[in-house]
This record gives sequence, C-alpha cells and structure tokens, in this order.
Amino acid sequence: MDNTYKVTTNSDAETIELAENLESEKFPNMVICLNGDLGSGKTVFTKGFAGAMGIDEITSPTFNIIKEYVGELPLYHMDVYRTNGEVDSLGLDEYFNKNGVTIIEWAEMIEDYLPKERLDISFTIVGENKRVIKITPHGEKYQSMCEAVL
Repeated sequence: MDNTYKVTTNSDAETIELAENLESEKFPNMVICLNGDLGSGKTVFTKGFAGAMGIDEITSPTFNIIKEYVGELPLYHMDVYRTNGEVDSLGLDEYFNKNGVTIIEWAEMIEDYLPKERLDISFTIVGENKRVIKITPHGEKYQSMCEAVL
C-alpha cells in the first residue's frame, strides 16, 4: 500500500531543502516523477536535487526533452511536456536502467511509460511562494526512502 506524504513549503529554499533531503537517500536507477502547473516548483526541486549531487548547472530541458548531467550518479533530467505523450522513440527504459537518477517533469503525460516502482511528487501552488507538495512512493525502496527523510 502506498502512503502519500504532504509537505508545505513557503519558499524556493524550502523546496530545495526537501530535494536535498531526498537526494541524501538516492540510489541507482531511481525514478522521480514531477507533476504540477507551470511555476509550481518542479525545476526548483530538480535544481536542489542536482545541486546535492554536485551538479551546478541545471536548465529546464524544455527544448531538449532529455538532458544528461554527471554528478555522484548520472542525472537524466526530462521534460516531456512538448512530446504530447509521444515518447516511443526516446528509449525511456534505457534511461531507467543506466544506474543513474531520472527526474521527469510533466510525468503524468507519459504515465503508461513510467516504471511501476518510482517516486511521484506533485506540486500545487497555494500562494505566491507557498506550495503543497505531495510525495507518493511506489515500491519498497521508495517507501523506505520517504520514511527516512519525511
């Protein structure tokens, strides 16, 4: 059974801190799926996670779909918004099994392609800087990770 954890952040710094806490429990082939409206904190979260992995330069992959970074583990940052769910040609399974961390923005658009075991994180804007972040682990490793840091 999956539990959903709810975290409220009041600034980008708090969103980044949440990402850093989750990063401290990272493992190879980890998949994090981010959902939420434009400006809700998906890229802020990704930058925080990447920063904790020793990766400084994160840009939104909007025009690239997939960007690869090298840190403590490889980081595959995907933005599937412009794919309209057409991702057959991207070889997603390959990325999910390359011993890195995959972070997917707008993941709900490709739900059928996502691995069963993953971490779903949804961002809701509730004020100028306030966000409600719901974290749903799917699978034992992700459940343990959430228990460790949330």
